[in-house]
Amino acid sequence: MIYYATKYRSQQAEIMDDFMLQGDELQRLLTDLRKVNSLLGGVAITMNGIEKLVQDIPVDQEITILDIGCGDGEMLRECARFGNRTGRKLKLIGLDANDHILSIARERSVDDTTISFQQCNVFSEEKNQIPQCDIALCTLFLHHFDDKEIVTLLQRILLRTKVGVVINDLHRSRFAFELFKVFSAIFLKTKTAKYDGLVSVASGFKKKEIKRLEKQLENVKTSLNWRWAFRYEWILKKIDEHNN
Repeated sequence: MIYYATKYRSQQAEIMDDFMLQGDELQRLLTDLRKVNSLLGGVAITMNGIEKLVQDIPVDQEITILDIGCGDGEMLRECARFGNRTGRKLKLIGLDANDHILSIARERSVDDTTISFQQCNVFSEEKNQIPQCDIALCTLFLHHFDDKEIVTLLQRILLRTKVGVVINDLHRSRFAFELFKVFSAIFLKTKTAKYDGLVSVASGFKKKEIKRLEKQLENVKTSLNWRWAFRYEWILKKIDEHNN
């Protein structure tokens, strides 16, 4: 049973959070998730945020983009296509805690030498687990954690990031919850993707909840916009303390 609450974010775990998930089942699940992101505009939202953050970076300067919770690497492959279109030199790094997922990501990204992957627990107390980068991405990642964990994680990411962070995550809405039931029945093949998708929506955010999180972050200029389909594009641009 999946619970939806208007006032509170769900604390239910997703099946995909089980690091033992692997093999054909994981392959099919990742394919379903890629379909969700493609059909519901998830990739475009993150790319729009990246384009905003790179505007002030010289075209001939190499940009390191870190995708946290990278899944099968589709977002990084889209970044590589963006680099090819715009003449940007990109270094693309995907982080995920699940080594089984990273194996699939490496297989699906084998033709692009600008992309690499690292197994990483972003909550590890080991120093510098998160590589240094210019831009960090969190696409459909933060809703997996409670508010305290999110603030801790964003503070850690910002310490390792020169320019800013692009966050693309879900708007918690009863209408979105019911709409996803219809969408998943038509387009998704795996029971896991159907289940996890509903848990994800129930774990998403209201605008005021994101604003509360923002207040706990220092030295950032923020931008928050609602996007179809029931997503928030949340950009954290670092402020140069020496010039302020």
